[in-house]
Amino acid sequence: MMERFTVIPVHIDTHPESDGVRPAASDPEVPPRTAVPQTIELKEARKLSTGHGDENHPFLNNVSDAKGNELCDKNLALYEEELDVRPKVSSLLSKLVNYTNLPQGSREHEEEEQMGGQSRKKVLRAPRMGTMMGVYLPCLQNILGVILFLRLPWIVGTAGVLQALLIVLMCCCCTLLTAISMSAIATNGVVPAGGSYFMISRSLGPEFGGAVGLCFYLGTTFAGAMYILGAIEILLKYMAPEAAIFHSSDAADDTSAMLNNMRLYGTIFLTFMALVEFVGVKFVNKFASLFLACVILSILSIYVGVVKSAFHPPTFPICLLGNRTLSRHQFDVCAKTIVEGNTTVATRLWELFCNTTDLTTDTCDNYFVYNNVTEVQAIPGLGSGILKDNLWSTYKEKGAFLEKPFVAAVDAWPKENMNLYALTDITTSLMVLLGIFFPSVTGIMAGSNRSGDLKDAQKSIPVGTIFAIVTTSLVYFSSVVLLGSCVEGVVLRDKFGDTVNKNLVVGILSWPSPWVIVIGSFFSTFGAGLQSLTGAPRLLQAIAKDNIISFLQVFSHGKANGEPTWALLFTVLMAECGILIASLDMVAPILSMFFLMCYLFVNLACALQTLLRTPNWRPRFKYYHWALSFLGMSICLALMFISSWYYALLAMFIAGMIYKYIEYQGAEKEWGDGIRGLSLSAARYALLRLEEGPPHTKNWRPQLLVLMKLDDSLHVRYPRLLTFASQLKAGKGLTIVGSVIKGSFLENVAETQAAEQTIKNMMDIEKVKGFCQVVIASKVREGIFHLIQSCGLGGMKHNTVVMGWPYGWRRNEDPRSLKIFIDTVRCVTAAHQALLVPKNVSFYPSNHERYLEGSIDVWWIVHDGGLLMLLPFLLKQHKVWKKCNIRIFTVAEMDDNSIQMKKDLKKFLYHLRIEADVEVVEMQSTDISAYTYERTLMMEQRSQMLKQIRLTRAERMREAQLIKDRHSLVRMGSLYSDEEECTETVETIQMTWTKERCEKEKEYRGRSHFGDLMNLKPNQSNVRRMHTAVKLNEVIVERSHDAKLVLLNMPGPPKNVDGDENYMEFLEVLTEGLERVLLVRGGGREVITIYS
Repeated sequence: MMERFTVIPVHIDTHPESDGVRPAASDPEVPPRTAVPQTIELKEARKLSTGHGDENHPFLNNVSDAKGNELCDKNLALYEEELDVRPKVSSLLSKLVNYTNLPQGSREHEEEEQMGGQSRKKVLRAPRMGTMMGVYLPCLQNILGVILFLRLPWIVGTAGVLQALLIVLMCCCCTLLTAISMSAIATNGVVPAGGSYFMISRSLGPEFGGAVGLCFYLGTTFAGAMYILGAIEILLKYMAPEAAIFHSSDAADDTSAMLNNMRLYGTIFLTFMALVEFVGVKFVNKFASLFLACVILSILSIYVGVVKSAFHPPTFPICLLGNRTLSRHQFDVCAKTIVEGNTTVATRLWELFCNTTDLTTDTCDNYFVYNNVTEVQAIPGLGSGILKDNLWSTYKEKGAFLEKPFVAAVDAWPKENMNLYALTDITTSLMVLLGIFFPSVTGIMAGSNRSGDLKDAQKSIPVGTIFAIVTTSLVYFSSVVLLGSCVEGVVLRDKFGDTVNKNLVVGILSWPSPWVIVIGSFFSTFGAGLQSLTGAPRLLQAIAKDNIISFLQVFSHGKANGEPTWALLFTVLMAECGILIASLDMVAPILSMFFLMCYLFVNLACALQTLLRTPNWRPRFKYYHWALSFLGMSICLALMFISSWYYALLAMFIAGMIYKYIEYQGAEKEWGDGIRGLSLSAARYALLRLEEGPPHTKNWRPQLLVLMKLDDSLHVRYPRLLTFASQLKAGKGLTIVGSVIKGSFLENVAETQAAEQTIKNMMDIEKVKGFCQVVIASKVREGIFHLIQSCGLGGMKHNTVVMGWPYGWRRNEDPRSLKIFIDTVRCVTAAHQALLVPKNVSFYPSNHERYLEGSIDVWWIVHDGGLLMLLPFLLKQHKVWKKCNIRIFTVAEMDDNSIQMKKDLKKFLYHLRIEADVEVVEMQSTDISAYTYERTLMMEQRSQMLKQIRLTRAERMREAQLIKDRHSLVRMGSLYSDEEECTETVETIQMTWTKERCEKEKEYRGRSHFGDLMNLKPNQSNVRRMHTAVKLNEVIVERSHDAKLVLLNMPGPPKNVDGDENYMEFLEVLTEGLERVLLVRGGGREVITIYS
């Protein structure tokens, strides 16, 4: 046979002296040879050989002519057939280098691949930030902040030095272990925009990623509100108290007025920050260094002040009445009386307690009368030994006095003039202090969020983050010890500095002036608020761009330069909710919950990836272990419930609702996450366990293989089969939807994918939770046999086959549908599996219908393992059939005791815990009617006629074959023309046409095929079967004509294949006149039991 070849001229050497030998490159007389003709011809030849030209694929997009030249490298000629679809290593590496140089906020890897790089209009500048500027200093700026200046002294004084060290240790251990896990995840690949959200979502999947990402966003947003509230507190308490607009009429309690001032000024500050963000984030970045300098200078001034206090402590006296601390800003002299000249006069303090300047005690407060006024230094100094008095905790109820221990005092009642004392504003405990302090150690994600701007993120993120945590931990530990060693305990417990004339406690310790701390802390908190309001909208935008939460889509858009305008607006509204709370001590535990949940899942992600040992888990950071991650996760969980159990439950509830929403919406994201790997490991373990033995009868449930038929357009022919499967399963157990496409696998792969997608779409519409499998086979029957044998995996295999009824088998001369149906019944029976055949399936109810009355009738004729009893019970679990009653009919013959049968059946159903009405139908022994005889005769005549028609058609085909092979060897087959449904083994017979053979063939062709049909007598066995079918049908129609569904034992197929048409006729007669019938054939094992 002639074959067509494509001739490819590789090179035409026109040099007259070359003689086909390649000259040396150094020969000056040899002109250079161009590669252009070679390239063009190779590309055209490649198009002819592969059937397509250049394609878009993940690595080589829009291959230009220049790149086409590279593909024809003579050193890679062996692989030139594959270079159109598989890239050269050099092209791949160039692509990866361009990817790792993407700046922060660029598209992710998947989008860059799809866009093909066409959207880049300018050369991207490689990031140049190192560990110090890119990770270490940003982490310092985010960790050190408002809590250090405003609340740490109060925490030390209230909890004591020992418990304060324990609080700092727990929080720092939590962040350090989280940083180790985060470093492992961050160095396992490139982390683009989104930072921690990206790490969690790509490690734990879209459900966990979306839930924790939103929690982290809320935490960042509330952190901005907390920083703003801290800045307002500094402004109104220590910088400009006269700026307060609201004032309380009750001097003893100005809490409500202060909260209103915080809300007003907080809203003003938030609006100003939002305007700055809207104008441009570049202004925030320009002032970031200034804000960081304020933090560092403030901390250094505290350390300098501590050292100075060892030699020359500052003079800040506090006034004590007995052992109670007085609010010093209301008077100047700490004494009851003073001597002016030679006269003793009352002081302002006397006037406040006695309401008079007369030196009489009649109107004085009893406690004032019986106790002395003393004055002590607020800062005794580093060498004073005050540390031993500050070691232990002093927890108080709200409104309690700040009392100095070991000072004699006489208690007196009633308690009056409460506004003159320094009081506690909240009830304190270790849990409360822990929740308030934890935000001071957050901010460890600042480095990972800037991974796109780092020169070497794999090195900078672990080193910078861990060293920043170590540095801040040392700051906190040293601050706890130094504050406890230098400052009087009652001053430490004074949250707002009432005892030191409304000064910031750390301010009076600092050098050279308290204003260094006041101004520095104000600008640092203001800058931290700006940073939070900068990061939160971008985090929300990253979540919205992932398209895993549909209602957040609006926040993925912004200005032309990519600034998240809508996300910024929503962030401002959320931050305003935190500002309306107006209390730093109440906002801090809220954001603690969100940050702790984020850190918990970072540890979980690292632990899962480590334990699963996924091939892609290759972090450059090697100093991690799954035990450390689990320890960090446990600490996070413990801190959540220790600090505030109700906030912890609320945060978990919010995350759980978001998780279920994403799961319900069906986030179709394949990120190679650890949860998918965990599911695979769990599935493998479960499948191996299921292999230990068959399921117990109590655990048996129908695991369905639904055989779907597709039309020529690959559309589902009978979608109500899926509806019935969904109603039967109710979302439980295994459902596999299988279909067969006739043809060759190499030629019909695309059709397989299209068919699978069509079936999956229909499964989604009918709410069938299961799997889809489409096979290609040369014969449909063989494909069905393959599905029955091989579907499922291990112990998760089907045990029940659902197939449609072969409608129109009588009208069709082609026996394929009939043969496929009956052979499938035989195959299912041989495989010891159950079979369900819904007849008239188009009349079955949809999932939206409801049967408010009616019955499901079960005709129990032969025992099939209890499947007939189990199926109506399972159907009634679905809302469509829930209101239907179950009626069970059984057939009794003349020699059976029908009354006893009914009692036994009721007892059996009682033990099965199935509620049903029972009826025993007595079959009368009657003679075979003429109708039955005539029906059987018509059936057999039709069967013989169809066989003769097929034989006649086979003869015509044989005649054509004789003409072709008259003088040659021939291949003889069976008499059936349809190779699809041939039941006999086709043999290849080599023979010579002799004279005797020709005579026999003529004799065969001369016989009449239709002459004996009128003289045909029906087979007595068929007559008996037809009699049974007719009588049973009469009884069933009489009693179940109005039933919503009739379940009936399906007779087995005949062992002789010649009776297939008769078998189908029997089934038609048996089910005639019934609207909805489910033929059931058991698998040969018990599927229901009376035992618990």
